[in-house]
Amino acid sequence: MGMGIDFARSDRSRLGIEWEIACVDRRSGELAPAAPEILAEIGMADGFPHVTSELLTNTVEIVSAPHRRARDAVDDLTRLAERVGDLAEPMGVDLVSSGTHPFSQWFQQQVTPGKPRYDTLIDRTRWWGRQMMIWGVHVHVAVEDRRKVLPVIDGLLTYLPHFQALSASSPFWAGERTGYASNRALMFQQLPTAGLPPQLSDWRQYEDLVADLTHTGVIEELNELRWDIRPSPKWGTIEVRTFDGISTAWEIAAIAALTQCLVEHFSAELDAGREVPRLQPWFVHENKWRAARYGMEAIIIQNRAGDELLVTKDLEELLPALAPVAESLGCTDELARLRDIVAGGASYQRQLRVAEANDGSLKAVVSSLVRELRESLS
Repeated sequence: MGMGIDFARSDRSRLGIEWEIACVDRRSGELAPAAPEILAEIGMADGFPHVTSELLTNTVEIVSAPHRRARDAVDDLTRLAERVGDLAEPMGVDLVSSGTHPFSQWFQQQVTPGKPRYDTLIDRTRWWGRQMMIWGVHVHVAVEDRRKVLPVIDGLLTYLPHFQALSASSPFWAGERTGYASNRALMFQQLPTAGLPPQLSDWRQYEDLVADLTHTGVIEELNELRWDIRPSPKWGTIEVRTFDGISTAWEIAAIAALTQCLVEHFSAELDAGREVPRLQPWFVHENKWRAARYGMEAIIIQNRAGDELLVTKDLEELLPALAPVAESLGCTDELARLRDIVAGGASYQRQLRVAEANDGSLKAVVSSLVRELRESLS
């Protein structure tokens, strides 16, 4: 028995971005529970853009308004992040953005009080829920027709390893070097409704799935489906949640531009009556693992035939193909900066370099994350 899920009307390919930022103590580099105080100062305004609380008291989440251009959404984020930084300054608190904190311990963090949703999550998921000391960036891209949503998500899943590799920023976990580019990706999927989305053939199948999960008490609300890429019916968008916390504003702009271009590209393919590429679920699964483990050095499975290529080489071929789309969306410059991420290293690579240059000091890694974020805002 299905349940009708309406998909809100939205302007095609407009985008909005959510950015989770961690507060750290300036002296020790440890996570700091400063968010409630910062949020009390800033005021919880309705509407967009705004700043809000997250699961842990060490986190503020900055949400842009919906925009046509990636750079305008990132301008929202930058302006609010600067404001948060100004309020954090006299508290002796700095801001960082990465998928995990290099050395803080989960059991020292506090869950944001007064939010039944979070209490239920922790009560249900216990040890794994308490481990969710992780940060991400979510990019929403509007789709004007509900029938396109699931095929476009399938298309995006073929690029999930690119999203994962470019944003990977969690090589450390509680003081240990994990050997993964994105340890966050593998931690987060331990929650019962997180991880890769199922590949569904039509909207009715999605409605049936939600009905089943609601009926059996797995979820109470749609947003408890914490998939890496999910429909967001309330906003009329597809929400890509694959990304680790992205360390700089310019990288957010580049990665958001890539996301927006791919959604628009697949949308146009569907309009033209063409099929959107769809990988076997086991290939999608393998690609996610490879990108989490090897990051920019991942050799990914490109297509149903099982052809493979280094993820950075695949990106090189993709960017010229997306150039006309980027031009129509006004994000040519932002998309081009993906090449700077490839050339200069993704955040996880930069973090590992800093640790190496400082005799393994993870405090030095936190300092470099603080500096990168601050410089990218100015």
